[in-house]
Amino acid sequence: MDNFLIDDVDVYCQDGYKLSATLFKPTSEVKAAILICPATGIIQQFYKSFACFLAEHGYAVLTFDNRGIGQSLTGKVSSSTASLQCWGEQDMPAVLEFLKTTYPDSTYHLIGHSAGGQLVGLMHNAGDLRSIFTFASSSGQLRNMKMPYALKAHFFMNLFIPMSNLLFGHTKSQLLGMGEPLPRGVAQQWRHWCNGQGYVKTAFGKSIHNHQYNTLSTPSLWVNATDDDIAIDVNVADMLTVFENMDAERLTLSPEACNLSEIGHMKFFSRKASHLWEHPLSWLENNSPLQ
Repeated sequence: MDNFLIDDVDVYCQDGYKLSATLFKPTSEVKAAILICPATGIIQQFYKSFACFLAEHGYAVLTFDNRGIGQSLTGKVSSSTASLQCWGEQDMPAVLEFLKTTYPDSTYHLIGHSAGGQLVGLMHNAGDLRSIFTFASSSGQLRNMKMPYALKAHFFMNLFIPMSNLLFGHTKSQLLGMGEPLPRGVAQQWRHWCNGQGYVKTAFGKSIHNHQYNTLSTPSLWVNATDDDIAIDVNVADMLTVFENMDAERLTLSPEACNLSEIGHMKFFSRKASHLWEHPLSWLENNSPLQ
């Protein structure tokens, strides 16, 4: 019998937007509260097995769909006003506040996948995090990507996104196996930020005027894979330059050394790669104690 319960919950952002979320609750004493922040266009269901694993080890875990994605989409995706920026400024802080209210005597930790780690500096309450663990989080800078993947990336970002937005009012990323359909504003910012240096840094002083990137000093571990064409070492390093005071450690995994055929940008959270989950578990064990 599982030693945790699963509840569907609603999380309300400061601007009143309602997010769909799932809370994994240990039936025993909670070691710490974990927020899993998803990659661009990836629904919370993708992280269920990983969340169950953490809950089985005594951690309360909250997964969620960003606004405009999955069960947090209200109405048509072409009518959504969501952006990457509001995911970081509104959605992620709201789910952290939900955890703080639900577990007021705990410590709080963020596990971010790709955009889920990139956007943490936009959270006004990021200073409440005891630690950060990311996988495949990088600047995604197109000019650093290697051939032949660079051609695919440029096609998606600089041709497919603008054409899809023009024709349909949103990006049909699902047609290329890139997750859920993306609201126009999300895809536009994604394209702009990946064409620049430092990802979100391209918006500093423009659409972004308040952030925590230059002050956040939370202990963090940034994990990537050798067979990931996006979060390559140089792009992870590029992302970390934006976190000027981040206490960051790095870990690069190879599928061969991990007895896997691939890890890439997505497979870390696959059940087949569940032995890799000892890395975040160990990280949490070392960083979650109250004292």
